[in-house]
Amino acid sequence: MSRFYFAYGSNMNPQRMAERGMQTLSAQAASLSGWQLCFNKRCPVTAGTAYANIVPVAAGRVPGVLYELANLLVIERMDPFENWPERYRREKVGVQVSSGIVETWVYIANPEWQQEGLRPQRWYLNHLLAGRPWLPPEHYETLRSTVCF
Repeated sequence: MSRFYFAYGSNMNPQRMAERGMQTLSAQAASLSGWQLCFNKRCPVTAGTAYANIVPVAAGRVPGVLYELANLLVIERMDPFENWPERYRREKVGVQVSSGIVETWVYIANPEWQQEGLRPQRWYLNHLLAGRPWLPPEHYETLRSTVCF
């Protein structure tokens, strides 16, 4: 089990995490190598819209927020919000932080929920932008300039 959770999407917003009852002890900048952020997890409610996902890309890197959870069971509180195991699967990965590699949980969209040509809605993208304190400036600017639905 891991006490850490890596957020690359809307959960980079600490207010969203608090509203979901996620008890965290700390948050820090982190990055996941070998993956790329994309908006290809289809929304079940609004056609043509997407949520964030990560896909394997050898030279890729996904910046995000590494949360230290209050205990090992806190991650289970996130499962219903991520529609685990139907829409997202939860896996352990190693992310880079300033002190080295940390083993952490991450959610990845299941293949049957992925679709190309989708865009995030502005309200959703704003959650990602709330992660600004932990994001490299160039990643924040890329997110800020993302074309929305």
